[in-house]
Amino acid sequence: MTSFLRSDRSRPVAIWLFIVAAMVFAMVVVGGATRLTDSGLSITQWKPIMGALPPLSEQAWRESFELYKKIPQFQLVNPDMTLEGYKGIFWWEWAHRLLGRTVGVAFAIPFAVFLIRRDIPRRLIWRCAVMLGLGGLQGVVGWWMVSSGLSERVSVAPERLMTHLGLALALFVVLIWTALDAWNGSPRVEERSAWRGWALAFLGAVFFQSLLGALVAGNDAGLVYNDWPLMNGGFFPAEYLGKGLWGTLAHSQGAVQLHHRLTAYALFAAGLAIAFLAQRDRPLAPGSKAAAVAVAIVVTLQAGLGIWTLMASVPIALGVLHQAGAAVLLATATVFAWRVRRP
Repeated sequence: MTSFLRSDRSRPVAIWLFIVAAMVFAMVVVGGATRLTDSGLSITQWKPIMGALPPLSEQAWRESFELYKKIPQFQLVNPDMTLEGYKGIFWWEWAHRLLGRTVGVAFAIPFAVFLIRRDIPRRLIWRCAVMLGLGGLQGVVGWWMVSSGLSERVSVAPERLMTHLGLALALFVVLIWTALDAWNGSPRVEERSAWRGWALAFLGAVFFQSLLGALVAGNDAGLVYNDWPLMNGGFFPAEYLGKGLWGTLAHSQGAVQLHHRLTAYALFAAGLAIAFLAQRDRPLAPGSKAAAVAVAIVVTLQAGLGIWTLMASVPIALGVLHQAGAAVLLATATVFAWRVRRP
């Protein structure tokens, strides 16, 4: 192992963090499928330990189904659902929660082992501790989100869905950044390029766009205004205003879709500009230039996929692919922002 380690670098730790990042990516994708299949409210209780087991008998299945029958989603949306239909939505939510538990174990146990072995570079220990805390918080926020749809709503509150996805994506970014630091060690020369600020700004904009996408999903706003580039034939949605400022920003289908569109246009233009300007910047390292090209490619694919998904009225496969694309774009922007800090 000595050949892979030095005081500020640990490639085994980097591999571990990359694996956990891949698991978080999978969780984001499964979470998207859970939302698109309206499966997120199928499990109406939060049992962090015992909930890892699904119903193991026909009686247990019926008891779980009876609990689901008590919430508004069943009564107002799925009153004709059978036990077999309930099992279909149950498995999506159960898989999402099980994956969350698995991510927690896959992070916590190796973290403890690496700490005991003193394999984690000192400068990264606090970051790993923060990630462990974020993971635990994510479980609590997940239940807070689900609970919003159990009494007065037929789906979860959009702002809580946004918070839940935002925490997952924040953890995803920190995992990738920390894994890159663990793999490469500290830069020998601190790069003070102007690209540092612009790259971080682009990363922040991609993260913000992902949050706007969560509001679109939470309001089912992808099911309306399905023409492009217009919105029902107009440049501006007819039903833009909601009840007050927060009602407009977080709950108006027209507003959240318009905001998501406008930010997408800005990101698309910024991604192309980054690639173009990076190639013309002679002092910029070749690795940073390659990452800039990757940003332009991924942002273009994601923009096209978003238009296709919208105009097709968000079929499940495209909706899941679009959410996965958002995570890929976020990862690409993270790599670019990390890379330009190095000579």
